[in-house]
Amino acid sequence: MTDHASALEFADKVAVVSGGASGIGLAVVEALLSAGARVAVLDVNDQPPARVRAHAQRLDVRQVDIARPAEVEEAVTAVEDAWGPIDFGVSVAGILATGLVTDTDDDTWRRVFEVNASGPFHLLRAVARKMLPRRRGALVTVSSNAAGMPRLGMGAYAASKAAATMLTKCLGLELAPHGIRCNVVSPGSTRTPMQEAFWTRGASPDAVLRGSLDTFRSGIPLGKIAEPREVAEAVLFLLSERASHITMADLYVDGGATLR
Repeated sequence: MTDHASALEFADKVAVVSGGASGIGLAVVEALLSAGARVAVLDVNDQPPARVRAHAQRLDVRQVDIARPAEVEEAVTAVEDAWGPIDFGVSVAGILATGLVTDTDDDTWRRVFEVNASGPFHLLRAVARKMLPRRRGALVTVSSNAAGMPRLGMGAYAASKAAATMLTKCLGLELAPHGIRCNVVSPGSTRTPMQEAFWTRGASPDAVLRGSLDTFRSGIPLGKIAEPREVAEAVLFLLSERASHITMADLYVDGGATLR
């Protein structure tokens, strides 16, 4: 989304992105910066790559644990105080924990939900409260295709993403009369540090592409792992005026892996 029309559309607009220091969140930040937006990154890692920090005049990086509501509220207020009204909010921050449900301990379950479900709640609520009086804005949650399909060994992750997906749709229903749109992007396997770490624990890109009858996983019909920028393009589309009549949608960006 770097053509002339999109550059005009996003130029000088203010966006807040959680989890924007790496992976899909970083790709979203780079896409927004390329389109001319000003981007506030909320992440536990306050040192995104140098190529992003080079946009110093249009970048605000804040060290925030998305699971802590007070930190999120403070950061969102500070962004508006510094730059003015927030136009876009994108919740990307997430963590992955694997293991059978019967082997999952309470602390792991709690932390996965704190980041993957409560985190989007904290960010979307904080930004929506700012948008409501202005009756405009767009919000996107990056969820997962695991939210819509059972996966062996991913009960906590899939359940937390399903919660984030439904939260976003319910918020979209509440905000629709106020002209604020809320949508979901659900990636499949994407070439990120989180995915690559998963591959070191016995999985592999080839196995993901082929699928596995033994673990009830379909492969990827398009025959490739997604790149973060491909997911980011879907996010920017849903933020843009080209999606002006789309809300409460869940756009799967998974190469057809869920056959839907």
